[in-house]
Amino acid sequence: MARNRTNPGKGSSKKKVVKQSSQEGSTNEVEPPVQRPKEIRSQRSRREAQNGVPRSVAATEGLKYNKFTFSAVVVALVSFVAYYGYLGYLETRIYTPLAEEKVVEKTGVDVPDRFWGSYRSGVYFGMKHRSPKSLLTGMMWMLPSQMRPRNPGLRHLCQQDDNLRSYGWVEHDGINFGVQEIFDNDIKLTTSFVKRSGGSNGGDWTARISVQPLVDVEDARDISDEIVLSFYAALEPGLEGTLDAERQGDSLNALHGNTSQLGSFIIRFLSGNGVLQSSHLVTKVRSVNEISHATLSSMGSKRINGKWIYVLNNHNVPKEPGQPNLFVHQVHAKGPFTMEIVYETASFFNRPSMLEGEAYTEALNSHRDEFHRKFETTFHLKAKGFNSTAIQFAQAALSNMVGGIGYFHGTSKVQSIHNSAPVPYWAASLYASVPSRSFFPRGFLWDEGFHLLLVNKWNPEISVDIISHWLDLMNTEGWIPREEILGEEALIRVPDEFVVQRNDVANPPTLLLALHDMLTRHRDWLLKNHKFTLYRMWPRLTAWYHWLNRTQIGELPSTYRWRGRNSTTKRELNPKTLASGLDDYPRASHPTELERHLDLRCWMAVASVLMADLADLLGYDRSKYLATHKALTDPDLLDSLHWSNELNSYADYGLHSTKTVLKRISKPDSEFSHHHHVEKERVTLIPPKYGFVNVFGYISLFPMLLQILTPNSEKLIAMLNKIQDSNLLWTPYGLRSIAATAPFYNTRNTEHDPPYWRGPIWININFLALKSLKYYSTEGKGAVAILSKEKYTKLRENVIENIMRQYYKTGYIWEQYNDANGDGKGCRPFTGWSALVVLIMSEEY
Repeated sequence: MARNRTNPGKGSSKKKVVKQSSQEGSTNEVEPPVQRPKEIRSQRSRREAQNGVPRSVAATEGLKYNKFTFSAVVVALVSFVAYYGYLGYLETRIYTPLAEEKVVEKTGVDVPDRFWGSYRSGVYFGMKHRSPKSLLTGMMWMLPSQMRPRNPGLRHLCQQDDNLRSYGWVEHDGINFGVQEIFDNDIKLTTSFVKRSGGSNGGDWTARISVQPLVDVEDARDISDEIVLSFYAALEPGLEGTLDAERQGDSLNALHGNTSQLGSFIIRFLSGNGVLQSSHLVTKVRSVNEISHATLSSMGSKRINGKWIYVLNNHNVPKEPGQPNLFVHQVHAKGPFTMEIVYETASFFNRPSMLEGEAYTEALNSHRDEFHRKFETTFHLKAKGFNSTAIQFAQAALSNMVGGIGYFHGTSKVQSIHNSAPVPYWAASLYASVPSRSFFPRGFLWDEGFHLLLVNKWNPEISVDIISHWLDLMNTEGWIPREEILGEEALIRVPDEFVVQRNDVANPPTLLLALHDMLTRHRDWLLKNHKFTLYRMWPRLTAWYHWLNRTQIGELPSTYRWRGRNSTTKRELNPKTLASGLDDYPRASHPTELERHLDLRCWMAVASVLMADLADLLGYDRSKYLATHKALTDPDLLDSLHWSNELNSYADYGLHSTKTVLKRISKPDSEFSHHHHVEKERVTLIPPKYGFVNVFGYISLFPMLLQILTPNSEKLIAMLNKIQDSNLLWTPYGLRSIAATAPFYNTRNTEHDPPYWRGPIWININFLALKSLKYYSTEGKGAVAILSKEKYTKLRENVIENIMRQYYKTGYIWEQYNDANGDGKGCRPFTGWSALVVLIMSEEY
């Protein structure tokens, strides 16, 4: 529009204005719609006069022209703003929570029986409560006879490198109590705890630590029955509250504390006979990961009665500003020795007595008796003929599963294609079981579904709580991060390359498997106690299901492809597929968008029918889920997309070379290569071509494992016959992950990465195999039923015997097992899905 620099009321006409502009070049007058330099306006006026265009018409046309220009500029500007605004919106979607009602309705002190627990999965023993910030307690110890220069051997975080003979829960009910045994050289530590409900702030608890020498030390060289044992209490940084020490000389008798979540409380330290010296530490740490360092840095020794005694010295501690938040009670003791830590809330007004000494022993024995009774009525192992040794093993497997449940709070690091760098997820809490306390003390999405199959049988209330927490981690897209690394204690255990979670990477929807299992086992209980929880779950489950269908779909109809494979890597023999959960299991050697992943297609088929069943239960329309399930289980379509006549089995499809190797590439012109190690790179010896991936293994079994095949399927007979071939998957210890004749069998994926899913025996897949074999042995007819029953009986026997044998031989349940000799492999203890052996023993699938 025209901008007036003078008052238009002076009556100057447009014609006059143009004339004056042409003749005089005056600027102190009403301007045309868009001001131009005098020369341009004069030239335009002369052209208009020469063409016979009246000046008034020319002015009107100029106005139209300028309006059009202005409109174009406005549209361009609005489009620019809208475009970049949309990009900004896309950037925020990854960390925007799903706009649905939260599934977790109650937590913290509103769920008093699960408020306190052994939720610090990554430490040998510790208690915390289910709050974003917690009062933390924990145990540390050293054996003087094992101390070395620069390596005092402090035990605190569960570490593989500590090389303990064995450690783990032998009894734990997931709620009220737990008993753990730790064997370190020739010392046995037994840690236990008992909770007592009462008051309005989560109740009381007591922990007992007993130390017992395992040998007669009088005649044994380099063996000692002495221990330096510490128990600490710390206010997690960011938790508002106070802790005040009650001292007696060098000893810490008690702590008096107060926080907004706990109110007022007291922690008493009670030690029995055998104490050579007591000491304590009062300091401030900036992170919970500094507790070990702060304790070690204050450690000193002094000679008492000719013996060197280790003590804590507060003078050696750096002084941090602010109130102290770490208090350590330490004793140098001579075994046998017992320490009790008694926590009491001030809100408990009708406490019968302090939970210590005989009162503690009586309460603990009562819980142990109830645990044994419930274990037998739940799993019936004694009735099935298992002896006491086998039953104790099974009890330990279950106890480590529920005893490994942790509570985490923090912020994940996430990234999408719309984010130039990782961004924080929203701060969230997760109640979850962990695969391994020493190596994976955090939540894993696809592992959790397998964990809950066992937890469902033992305590479905815990399962509902865990599933609810996972679903509340869903963002507005319907995505759940596959690995949850929440809080400082979890983050310190994760290599940098695995910290950032990307929102195109999925995981198998095993939570649906667990939820459907719960509906099958506990339908009436679930509808009575958690029907509204299911209604809150439903919109999140549908968002997750549709996200999987939308983001993991393949190029061809009815095909699926895991995202996240690296198509440009030179280091990997076969690019990993972390999203599938099977990591380095061989897929198409050269990832492209035309891949078809058989296992994902089967997972989506199962997810569809499970969603249909849940929709029917809740009164929703299930037709679209059934339609998807029907399409994904159509045998002719499945065969056309995934059946390989050459392999006589189902397989992935993609751009694949049958011959790739890792070689060290010589680079003589490179200065780097003369002075540094050059890492091996992948070399493709035979050019890739599209076709079925020539690997027979776990992936090939998925139509059977997830019961996609009907009991009368001809393809099922072929698969059952291949299973029993010892050159393929069959071993005396379980089914190996890929055939011994497969191209990638037991090969390294990089120069530094040993084979993971390329031969070793994994218990979660063997569980699915046994579940399907039992199904086909009862639902099938003729050869299908006979072969399934035969394979089921022998495979079950092999798996149970080997896991139990390795447990008593090594002291641990393992992540995987060697297919050549049955030895435990990977990390230990691994009482995530390997603990499914309890369901295998009880034949509860």
